[in-house]
Amino acid sequence: MIARTYNKGLLVVISGPSGTGKGTVCKRLLEKHPEIKLSISVTTRQPRKGEVEGKNYFFRTEQEFKQIMEEGGFLECAQVYDSYYGTPKKYVREQMNAGHDVILEIDIQGALKVKERFEEGVFIFILPPSMEELRKRITGRGTESEEAILKRFQSAYQELDFMNRYNYVVVNDEVEAAADRIAAIIQAEKCRVDRNHHINEQLLGGVI
Repeated sequence: MIARTYNKGLLVVISGPSGTGKGTVCKRLLEKHPEIKLSISVTTRQPRKGEVEGKNYFFRTEQEFKQIMEEGGFLECAQVYDSYYGTPKKYVREQMNAGHDVILEIDIQGALKVKERFEEGVFIFILPPSMEELRKRITGRGTESEEAILKRFQSAYQELDFMNRYNYVVVNDEVEAAADRIAAIIQAEKCRVDRNHHINEQLLGGVI
């Protein structure tokens, strides 16, 4: 029998400043690796046309949401305008125990909350290749005023200071390459010694 490295799933938290393209990178990663699951949030807002329970979101009433929150059932949660959103701890655990890696794309503040409650997660910070390119990406959206663009750029500049709170950094110079780097990080994490004590036990026990 050949020894297998870590066979449980990992929670991979991906975040970074606005405009770094983290959503696009995550989408490409999931296209290339369909075995990886995207974390599904719980929300109190009403389903939009085409949205499916358990696929896009878990839709709950505000009372149900607050009960989950009181029971410590969220890795993180926040109120956005009149609705609540949260990352369900139970769903993430179930997917990981089934051997699926789970991607959580989230803002920096949310990621840091998850890190407080889930230290075994893998935290990846996405960077632009340059600040000039970041400004181009933010400006290229064409949906915001010059004032809003400047505010977003300044916020992104400040958010760079949070990079040291993460385990890894990936520069999104090209989407395909960035997705491949994240996949490589996941594989490397599964080969870490502290995740694979069982192999030593199997060897010493003569199981292999």
